[in-house]
Amino acid sequence: MPAIAVPAFALTWWAACYLAGRDPMRPAALRAAGALLAYAAGVAVWTVDPDGVAAQVLLCAPALLWAGAAVALLPSSVPERRQIDLGWMILGGVFLVMAVALPAAGRLVVVAPLLGGLVLLWRFRDQVRPPMLTAALAVAATLYALALAALLLPVDLGPSGPVLPAGLVVAAIGLDLLMLGFLVAVADAADTGERLRPDLIRSATAALVVTVLVGGPVAVTVWAVDDEPVLSFLQFAVLAAVMTAAGLGGPAHRALDLVAFRGDEPLRRNRAALLLLAEALPRRWSRRRLRATAEDDFLRYARQALDNYGDLGRLMRSPLADLPAVDRRLTGRALDQPLERATELRAVLRDSVDSLRPAGSFDTTDEWRHYNALHFCTVLGLNPYARGMRTDGLERDARQAVDWMRGYVPRGTLRRWHNEGADLVAARLWTELTSGDARGVARPGDNRTAPTRST
Repeated sequence: MPAIAVPAFALTWWAACYLAGRDPMRPAALRAAGALLAYAAGVAVWTVDPDGVAAQVLLCAPALLWAGAAVALLPSSVPERRQIDLGWMILGGVFLVMAVALPAAGRLVVVAPLLGGLVLLWRFRDQVRPPMLTAALAVAATLYALALAALLLPVDLGPSGPVLPAGLVVAAIGLDLLMLGFLVAVADAADTGERLRPDLIRSATAALVVTVLVGGPVAVTVWAVDDEPVLSFLQFAVLAAVMTAAGLGGPAHRALDLVAFRGDEPLRRNRAALLLLAEALPRRWSRRRLRATAEDDFLRYARQALDNYGDLGRLMRSPLADLPAVDRRLTGRALDQPLERATELRAVLRDSVDSLRPAGSFDTTDEWRHYNALHFCTVLGLNPYARGMRTDGLERDARQAVDWMRGYVPRGTLRRWHNEGADLVAARLWTELTSGDARGVARPGDNRTAPTRST
């Protein structure tokens, strides 16, 4: 049993941490990570008490979280998206209570929300990217449901055949959930225009090494202390700690720096910049792919870059870091520096927002709405609805804008203006890209004098 439980626990725990660390702001990734963590906890409990209610409930819980991941993958254009998400949260809680209260066979009801989520995803499959994602999720979900049924309703292989071993069924569930995590990571990479393979290979290699080096002794220890549940759980806790470090490499390093270099802010800041660069490199696109990008994808990348204006780590991974306008701002070897590119991409975005500014002094008329929403909330990073926000120290225009938004602009209206303004900026950048105007682009070895880089 430990020979199956320990690798299954280790790899699913790592996959959950990898998904959560890759982009913690994406609901689909977080819900898929939650499904993997629930399964890993279920494996640990199953190792100690194979027939217990807790183990069965924890192995059923991933179906509910998987349904949430499917709902989160619905296109943003779906008008009832928010209501569907709210409905999943309510029904997920109801079905979880049912799974706890019902007997083993009745716990299969958790498959119903998963089926509903996949039906919704299939309905809008023509808008889901990549195109084969919906079909792949449906196959993985079917295999998971069959394995869950085999676990809760043991399959007799014949009059003289044995019951299907529970360990193999639990391992099969783990493989299905790992496939879910992989598909969600693929969808995330496709949506943001990032590379997945190099980053995933690096993290998976670390996970496999740790599983062999640490998981082997843990499996032996769990087998040796089979009659000591507390010691078994402690071994799984140790394995969870090392797999967390493997899956959350960057955040783990930053947390360690926060403790170790608590009194050295410049050192901590410089190391954080280097860590962001190290995380961005495996996820950056090839520069040749930007001009081959479809218009819809490019517009989405531009809107995402505006949403991530204050996050250099995300801007380093953005495909827009290879815009010709960014090239024109760089000189010599700086062309190959992702951090410099992210800095100049931010400058390009700021200039594009400034192009929306009407002539004259600051105003709150209708023609100023897009500029005000983007300049004050995105470029300056102000949140007029934040509790306790102080306007002391802000420029006069910023104070007036914040007071005006607080008093007269609802949150939904401001968000709509932001989205409309982001669409205008994205369209402007697309026009510049497709115009073929790449004059003044500096290349390594050029002798021409390049424009001064922005700060």
